[in-house]
Amino acid sequence: MRFSMFRLLFATALVSPLIGTPALAQSVAQPAAVTPAFPAGQLSDAVKPVAYRLDLTVDPDRERFSGKVEIDTALKAPGTYVDLHGRDLAMHKAVATAGGKTFVGTWSQLDPTGVARLTFAEPLPAGPVTFAFDYDAAFQSGPAGMFRVKVGDDWYAWTQFESIDARAAYPSFDQPGYKQPFTVTLRTKPGQVAVSNAPEVSRTLENGLEVHRFAQTLPLPTYLVAMMVGPFATLEGAVPPTPQRAQPLPLRIVTTRQNAKNMAFALAGSQGIVQHLEAYFNQPFPYPKLDQITTPILPGAMENAGADLYADPILIMDEKASTGQKRIFGMVVAHELAHQWFGDLVTPAWWDDIWLNESFANWMGYRIGNEWRPDLNIGAGARVEAFAAMGTDALVAGRAIHQPITTNAQIDEAFDTITYGKGGQVVAMIAGYMGDEKFRDGVRRYMTAHRYGNATSKEFFAAMAEAAGDPRIVPAMQSFTDQQGVPLVTFTPAKNGTYAVSQSRYVRLGTNGPDTRWGVPLCVRRLGATKQTCQILDDSSGTISVPGAGALVPNAGGTGYYRFELPARDWNALIARAAALPGGEALALSDSLFASFQAGRAAPDQLIAAARELSRNKDSYASASGFDRLQSLYVSGLMDDAGKAGYRRVLEAEFKSRLAAMGFDPRAGAYAQEDPQRSEQRVQIVNRLANVARDPALRQQIGAATRSWLGGNNAALDRAWLEAGLGVLIDEGGIGVAKQLVEKAMASQDPVVRPALLTAIGASGRADVAHWVLDDFTDKRLRPVERLSLITGVSINMDTRDIGFDWIKANLDQLMTSSGGIFFSARLPSIVGVACSAQRADEIAALMQPRLAGKTGGLELARTVERVRSCGKLKDARGAEVSQAFARQK
Repeated sequence: MRFSMFRLLFATALVSPLIGTPALAQSVAQPAAVTPAFPAGQLSDAVKPVAYRLDLTVDPDRERFSGKVEIDTALKAPGTYVDLHGRDLAMHKAVATAGGKTFVGTWSQLDPTGVARLTFAEPLPAGPVTFAFDYDAAFQSGPAGMFRVKVGDDWYAWTQFESIDARAAYPSFDQPGYKQPFTVTLRTKPGQVAVSNAPEVSRTLENGLEVHRFAQTLPLPTYLVAMMVGPFATLEGAVPPTPQRAQPLPLRIVTTRQNAKNMAFALAGSQGIVQHLEAYFNQPFPYPKLDQITTPILPGAMENAGADLYADPILIMDEKASTGQKRIFGMVVAHELAHQWFGDLVTPAWWDDIWLNESFANWMGYRIGNEWRPDLNIGAGARVEAFAAMGTDALVAGRAIHQPITTNAQIDEAFDTITYGKGGQVVAMIAGYMGDEKFRDGVRRYMTAHRYGNATSKEFFAAMAEAAGDPRIVPAMQSFTDQQGVPLVTFTPAKNGTYAVSQSRYVRLGTNGPDTRWGVPLCVRRLGATKQTCQILDDSSGTISVPGAGALVPNAGGTGYYRFELPARDWNALIARAAALPGGEALALSDSLFASFQAGRAAPDQLIAAARELSRNKDSYASASGFDRLQSLYVSGLMDDAGKAGYRRVLEAEFKSRLAAMGFDPRAGAYAQEDPQRSEQRVQIVNRLANVARDPALRQQIGAATRSWLGGNNAALDRAWLEAGLGVLIDEGGIGVAKQLVEKAMASQDPVVRPALLTAIGASGRADVAHWVLDDFTDKRLRPVERLSLITGVSINMDTRDIGFDWIKANLDQLMTSSGGIFFSARLPSIVGVACSAQRADEIAALMQPRLAGKTGGLELARTVERVRSCGKLKDARGAEVSQAFARQK
């Protein structure tokens, strides 16, 4: 899964066996004192599901769907109740059959997370038992469970089950340690396309409905099951045979009708990525077919076995799409398809090991995406994500990558930047230290040993140690996965090309963190030298020899998950060569220097010098990084008005002449044949000059092109300039233009244009537009998730965030129970947390702690409060220094 999924869950601390003994069995209506406790998290192994048969009637035109489900199980011991899962299911019948006898059960949902209980008047016998259910349930309007969306004039239905939303679509034992085959039947209106994990084997007309029957799947956990229904457009093809696979692999793109003309890019790209993955794993694709499916409202993608699901703009494009959109395609598709092996073929035994799935897939997404299209420089994005994760991991409030998960409320907190960004970088660091071939061999050994089964982190670590021939790998990895925080490695010059090195936990100014020690795989080099020196720093201090005379590069390749501190002379020598550094090393410099500033050490003038040098780096990720850091100071409130004016002068001085030399033509396709790195750098420059520096000539040029585009001349504006152009128009035209953009958005189903228009409205930065969005924009054509995105836009913009915060305070309870609540409620702290004062931190805590304590979102609240308070401390201590440094700029 390639997004951070959040859910507002309520769970208890009670734990019980899955099967109750006859003596304990009670009706759930009995007094609490004699009611058996129910599991707040993992079920026991007292009941083991063996096979599922799902028969669902799905008509997206209706508000509810219905199902008949059978589950074959094995019971360890007799009992009068069974705990399982089902959330908000209207249960009409629930029976058990064992030994030729039928037992009628009573269904009860025990908590809002979907823990359910079946009780029986007499004990079920040990041994084989089949449970049968007849029920119906409501479609969701947000991307969880079985959900539906109207696109144009048509309704479509999809499923999104990770982590614990399968239980909202069918009764189940909904946890990853149970893997079993599924036989799926979908009953639909005639003429609909139905998709599931396995190939469709028959289609018949029965009682006015089209009945789609699918082959039995290979063993799967509940969260990887997929069921999609609607008048989809499809494009069929195949992945040609490879050395690992003798036969073509059926491949299909499945999307809503309006996207029918833009499926070829995804088909061709998916073919290539599958072939690269088969070569890496040295195994054929694990399932008999692959459907690549899109939906307009998923905030990312999901690795359903043989039936991956993506947000529309991830797949729907053509070769003229922007570099940024193509990069997302390559990374996310490689990530999800890597999961077909690492996650689907081999699955965690419980959610505490989901980090391994996601961290490895994140690393593979960037690696394989880069192999697929080296010209897009996809791989460098891994470093950007890793260093962003360090910003979260540096907080005292947080979690380790790998930690116990004892309640349902904790599960979705594992899908965060720590799992994806930090975990991916830890995998990269170990792979870099071991060497690519040894690491790959360890992965292959692990996959072969646990094929179609479950595995744990311990088993993965053992495979790596065996492949490396170095038992130190295991404690080194575990020091990063099993404890929170970012190592800070401090370098002090010694004699004869050596440095004294020491490690400590990185903390921001005014913060104290616990003492922590890691086994840091430390790799360094000198500028001008390609050879690097590597060693594991597992003591609090040590020495490292770095021969040569060039500037020290303390994180060679940028693959290390650590920050570094240098004496001023060494900082300045590295900054002076930032334009020539490889991308990963340039990003490491940018991150560590800014972290040094946040800790009270590096000077603002060093940040400005580094941003200017980095902006000339050929790597487009690196070229953006320095000014992105400065922009964060600009929007957070650390600068006074004179400082902000100075920052805008820096942008004009640095980029205006450079854009003139590069050239700027806003017409569609003008740079379609250009080097992707250069094209992406032009996009960065235009956005900075038009929307921050507010260059009059550029704003006039791009504004005119955007007006022509809005008037129907699609050739007037390339989609790469939508952010800048729409920002100019709404800034100048206010509510009148905002309403015009709304009409354009509501009339469009384009997966790039519609969200771009709505984003421009939400993030306008105008108070009048913000109030209108929050109080008066109630168009019924607006999807619930789009409404929440508009609220987010108002609340994170530097000029309207106070308006957003006040509105959220007044409407918080409604927001937390909205249809987008599973994603939105846990994100609320970070949405209102784009602020910089102790006072605002206290307000956020007082507002949200009573509502999120002990629930998904509680951790994000703690992080947000610390982040806002820390920013306030930095502003008090260094705000004047920052403002003066920028005010001096000419």
